Amino acid sequence: MDGALLSSELAEAMTDAPAASSTTMAAPRTTTAKTLDADNTMTAVAVSSASVASVADAAVNTVLWPPKFDVFGVGISATSYDDAEKTILEAARQRISATVTHLSAHGLCIAARDAAFRKVIETFDIVAPDGQPVRWALNKFHKRGLTDRCYGPELMIRLCRSAARAGVSIYLYGSSPDVIESLKANLISRCPGLTIAGAESPPFRALSQPETDEAIARINDSGAGLIFIGLGCPRQDLFAAEHRKAIKGVQLAVGAAFDFHAGTKKMAPAWMQKRGLEWLFRLTQEPGRLWRRYAMIHSMFLYLLTRRLLLGR
Repeated sequence: MDGALLSSELAEAMTDAPAASSTTMAAPRTTTAKTLDADNTMTAVAVSSASVASVADAAVNTVLWPPKFDVFGVGISATSYDDAEKTILEAARQRISATVTHLSAHGLCIAARDAAFRKVIETFDIVAPDGQPVRWALNKFHKRGLTDRCYGPELMIRLCRSAARAGVSIYLYGSSPDVIESLKANLISRCPGLTIAGAESPPFRALSQPETDEAIARINDSGAGLIFIGLGCPRQDLFAAEHRKAIKGVQLAVGAAFDFHAGTKKMAPAWMQKRGLEWLFRLTQEPGRLWRRYAMIHSMFLYLLTRRLLLGR
């Protein structure tokens, strides 16, 4: 199976992604690390003694993140909208440094084939089943009984409403200036009482170190507990992981949610979403840009599914 398109996407993202702060990746992530048990459940095990310095932080961190299960070698969180919303909001109240992403079949295929990206995804506290095929695979191989996916745009609007009620402010980072302005207006209209502590559209290039430090300072100084990132997969995931320790709050990679909630792109009808046909709707909207991507994704997903069914891995 040719993974050239996947590799080129990831390489481009790593080139264009904002540069990491020099303080974000050196320290151990938490006092625990995730691994796979014999039943393929992601659990926590003790790491090196260097983590002792984080004991004080761990005492404050009372959030219990949902368990992960192996789907094509990638840990996917078995979570629902309600559970994810409750957990993330509690972390946001405490301004815990955490990361959340949503993997569609596209993101799952990239992570399954590219070890470097998979390693990035493994650092996330929640890797939600964004696409119906991801949820179906999670239910098939681990019998989790999830009745719905955990779709990034839907979770974003739920969290914004909950944040408004709880007095938790948000920050918007990504997309274009026009989209950001429309997104701000629509979120305030749909989520009465919501405080948008800051919003910005970064340049579509790697940031210099001073630019990176300034962006992190703006986010932290805003006091936002929820930081929504709309840079597209895999750029948004690389950004969140690189700044995992530096940003004080929960970073959520939500991709096209910015465009959907800003009204610049149409969301697939509910019946198509429920049946895993969102890709078909999006293909009709942007056939020239998306046909090669979806041809690759479907071929790759079928290959990974067949291999798991026949070989158990």
